[in-house]
Amino acid sequence: MRGFRLVALAIIQLAGSGCGYKLIDYSEPIAGLGSVAIQTFKNESYEPGVEFVVADALRREFLRRGALVLVDDAIDADLVVSGVVEPIVTRARSFSSIALALEWEVTLELAVYAEWSDGTRTRLDEDATLARERYLASADIEATRKNRDEAIRVMASGLAAHVHDMLYELTLP
Repeated sequence: MRGFRLVALAIIQLAGSGCGYKLIDYSEPIAGLGSVAIQTFKNESYEPGVEFVVADALRREFLRRGALVLVDDAIDADLVVSGVVEPIVTRARSFSSIALALEWEVTLELAVYAEWSDGTRTRLDEDATLARERYLASADIEATRKNRDEAIRVMASGLAAHVHDMLYELTLP
């Protein structure tokens, strides 16, 4: 199995080398970086605590990937990730025959900034830091709220993976 994996990887590398694509080993540290600090984002939404959900998802993603050491203090970090949680939009997406919402859609948008230890600051791609997720409505308001909270957690996790990947893309030669 390992031999097949190596052959497949070699074929992919050869096929992609002439067309501008490059394989990235996300387990390797980002060039010149050893540590990252994730600051809690500023919350400009009316959703209390969503900034902690986003920061937790980012921390978990960086810990899961393991290429950079996660530090608490921005002064000790080679890279600081910060940002803003934009206002969250929720709207009904499907209705029953008597005009009750059956399904809702929530949109989570982040303004994400990466700041290197030399003071260089970059805003990450706005299109890649926006997510939408649908969730089921219920006659039980508490069930609907839990579904919405889970949708926000799912989006935060997906956006955290995108942020991690974008940081690698920014440092490619």
